[in-house]
Amino acid sequence: MPDISSLSTTFSVRRLDETDIPWLYELCRGNPLFYRYHPPFVTVEDLKEDQQVLPPGKTKDDKYYIGFFSEEQPIAVMDLVLGYPQPDTAFIGFFMMEAKCQGKGIGSGIIGEVCTGLAQWGYRRVRLATDRENPQSNAFWQKNGFLFVEEKGPYFLRERNIS
Repeated sequence: MPDISSLSTTFSVRRLDETDIPWLYELCRGNPLFYRYHPPFVTVEDLKEDQQVLPPGKTKDDKYYIGFFSEEQPIAVMDLVLGYPQPDTAFIGFFMMEAKCQGKGIGSGIIGEVCTGLAQWGYRRVRLATDRENPQSNAFWQKNGFLFVEEKGPYFLRERNIS
């Protein structure tokens, strides 16, 4: 099992569990633009389910629902699935920053460090989906080197080579 804490030299990183739901809910509530393009608006039940849901063929050992912290204060959350959809690919199912930390390069820094760490673990690419209509999300991922791969319903699949 990989050492998740090695995904950032800037922030402490750890797996999240149900005890993290209160701050996670507040972090998500502080990002209404995301939910404008990705309804419905967040609920506590949604967050509990997101921590457990797996893509086809994956197990709990492949999924890392992780938080990034600065001096114990939450900065960001990420849902990371290793070996999906191909064995050499990591999939970011969800990434959200604390609203007050946005627009300062912190999110790009986290993504850069995560990609570097995943490459050190032997992954060759990172894939994710963005809501097709969300300009903020699409601009962020494009700025961070995630190129359009295909359109799938209301989503753009994006991918970044990391090896």
